[in-house]
Amino acid sequence: MCPLCSDALFRRSGGKVESFRNFSIVAHIADVGADLTTYQLVGMSIRMTTNQPPSVPAAAARDVPPAGGGTPGGRAPRGSARARLIAAAHATVRKQGYAATTVDQICAAAGVTKGAFFHHFASKEELAVAAAEGWTERARPMFELPPHVKLDDPLDRLLGHIDFRLAMLDGPTEDYTCFVGTMVQEAYATNDRIRAACEASINAYCQALAPDIQAAMDIYGAPEDVTAIGLAQHVQSVLQGAFVLAKTTNDPAIARGTVTHLKRYVRMLFGAGGTP
Repeated sequence: MCPLCSDALFRRSGGKVESFRNFSIVAHIADVGADLTTYQLVGMSIRMTTNQPPSVPAAAARDVPPAGGGTPGGRAPRGSARARLIAAAHATVRKQGYAATTVDQICAAAGVTKGAFFHHFASKEELAVAAAEGWTERARPMFELPPHVKLDDPLDRLLGHIDFRLAMLDGPTEDYTCFVGTMVQEAYATNDRIRAACEASINAYCQALAPDIQAAMDIYGAPEDVTAIGLAQHVQSVLQGAFVLAKTTNDPAIARGTVTHLKRYVRMLFGAGGTP
């Protein structure tokens, strides 16, 4: 996830991130023994780099899924195959949907063998469930690291989060749309395990957003029938709907307009409170 400006860049020196800008976030989310895999979240796309031992030149940052793995011969670094398969599922399903995505395509995108796939996952369904859980973890830094989370006013934090989501709406739709939102639209009526995993991920987002909403309600007030979790679900609904509209036009402009209206609604709901 996290939603970030799509032109966020970073450069590496000696296998370490040296600098980053435009709200880019670097999160260590996979420890693979001797190698430390770091993921830079750009939009909801991941750029992955692996800190290799000193004797191995650091690979250039590249968008997941990588073309041929991270070691000579196209093999994934030892211990990282599971993480690469999950990242490849995120990228591939967001681009072409769950039903159209095959195990072979995921393996090719991850740079691992089919045997490695079945070592970690019994089926494509099992990977889908794990990838939904991984999507929740992937989104966690957006509630912890961007500058707006340090603001004193909870309404400013909420509006900052909406601005943050707005900033991600650029580039190809698969770079900023939601993995679980995409997958549940296909699987909700046919696969309850996948549906439940997607529900949990979507609910986790709402639960993470609700405390700032409740704090803003405590300060600024709100209509009696408004609840923190209800407004968080509304934010999620607008975002998911914006992604669908962007897909129908193959253009993020309509999604940006929708999220701009969301921000306007939130300001009006709280009497245009927060810092101007």
